[in-house]
Amino acid sequence: MRILCTNDDGIHAPGLAALERIARELSDDVWVVAPETDQSGVSHSLSLNDPLRLRAIDERRFAVRGTPTDCVIMGVRHILLEHRPDLVLSGVNRGQNVAEDVSYSGTIAGAIEGTILGIPSIALSQAYGPGGRDAVKWACAEHHGPAVIQRILELGMPASTLVNVNFPDCAPDEVEGIEACTQGQRNQDLLRLDERQDGRGNPYFWIAFEKRRSTPGNGTDLWAIANGRIAVTPLRLDLTDEPTLTRYAQAFEDGDFGRG
Repeated sequence: MRILCTNDDGIHAPGLAALERIARELSDDVWVVAPETDQSGVSHSLSLNDPLRLRAIDERRFAVRGTPTDCVIMGVRHILLEHRPDLVLSGVNRGQNVAEDVSYSGTIAGAIEGTILGIPSIALSQAYGPGGRDAVKWACAEHHGPAVIQRILELGMPASTLVNVNFPDCAPDEVEGIEACTQGQRNQDLLRLDERQDGRGNPYFWIAFEKRRSTPGNGTDLWAIANGRIAVTPLRLDLTDEPTLTRYAQAFEDGDFGRG
């Protein structure tokens, strides 16, 4: 099995090193194509106005001056053109990618692009807690990652579906189990803008969330992580709202255009 690894934290991120170790538990044919710099929050963006700069680090590791989406395209359509990867792994992200994170995450985008290109793709993220970004328990993802990925592959992934895996902020032996769950939704009242001033008195802002506990819905990725469980969430590329589509189709078929 040929595995292509990417991420959004950059080529030198510790999570990418963890992902490589996970991938090597599954195969000895592992390739890495990752962004030259941190691309967190870039979502599924493409570099259309700037050229892609490719730098070979060693025989199977490459850095791209671009987004995670650029990296997957570069890997599949250039570096591995003659022998496509059988699996795309994106991560391991520093921090969870749950609920609305899915819309913003470059990690998820790497898996989305792999899926678009017809390759089974899985995004992996490691939650962290009060210890902050410098106290991430990578061992949790490293220990459980290979078995979780193997089980997902055994179960199968439908075309146009990727899988989002999040590991809880705990030691490997403290994990409470694995939960197949839905994408959650945060309380958006926690979203705020942190206003500050620079040295000349000009205002600037940081997007932030209040550190206040909320109660996640049962069966969601938020609930799983909060309860020490590995969250496994299948995501579809097709965002069509089928019930609303049916209602709209019926209304337009009946000639209901909202005219007075």
